[in-house]
Amino acid sequence: MSSYKKILFTGASGRFGSKFRSYFNSKNYIYPKRKDLNITIFKSIERYLDKYRPKILVHCAALSRPMDIHESNISKSILTNIIGTCNLVVACEKRDIKLIYFSTNYVYPGVKGNYSEKSNLLPINNYGWSKLGGECAVHMYKNSLILRICMTEKPFIHKKAFKNVKTNFIFHEEVVKILPKLFKYKGIINVGGPIQSIFQFAKKSNFSVKGVNLKKSKRKDIKLNPSMNIRKLNKILND
Repeated sequence: MSSYKKILFTGASGRFGSKFRSYFNSKNYIYPKRKDLNITIFKSIERYLDKYRPKILVHCAALSRPMDIHESNISKSILTNIIGTCNLVVACEKRDIKLIYFSTNYVYPGVKGNYSEKSNLLPINNYGWSKLGGECAVHMYKNSLILRICMTEKPFIHKKAFKNVKTNFIFHEEVVKILPKLFKYKGIINVGGPIQSIFQFAKKSNFSVKGVNLKKSKRKDIKLNPSMNIRKLNKILND
């Protein structure tokens, strides 16, 4: 359990948020509904923060799936993931609230793999660009932490998994357990599991998953090696 008092968590109704809420359901944590705190409306944010006065804001609310919505409806992607995040940064900066931002490994180029927190960035799809847009604002605010996360549901939900794509998938439940240990840090941390193929990861929780190879010509929004170097994370967890 974190020693911080009053931690506000956006996106508690989402796939990861619901897992986190079920694990950390105490008075320390505040889980606003969208009707009460709408990140796209600045006054809504200000009213909520002034009412509850959190010390930390964990920003997990985002538009993610379906991934193609970031291509077909860029306005919604921009409004939620970029402008919504910028609104939170401004509101937190005014009140000196620490902001922890959920980003993604999709901000990396996905070509060579083993990307560190200092590696050059080049998002591989519009979702990655939308999350990097949010990162830009968060990075300007020094009382913040950016988590570039590669996580998914357990068991692996898809019927097929790529054998030739390397990444760092980690299950939601695992991130839930380590997240409070990261609250005191600032800067950027890659969060994921060991580097392995998606198929290797998937078959551990879904024995019926079928291994297939990614053909570059068919999925330009996915690269063969978006894996991250998680040495920094492991050092933190092992200290």
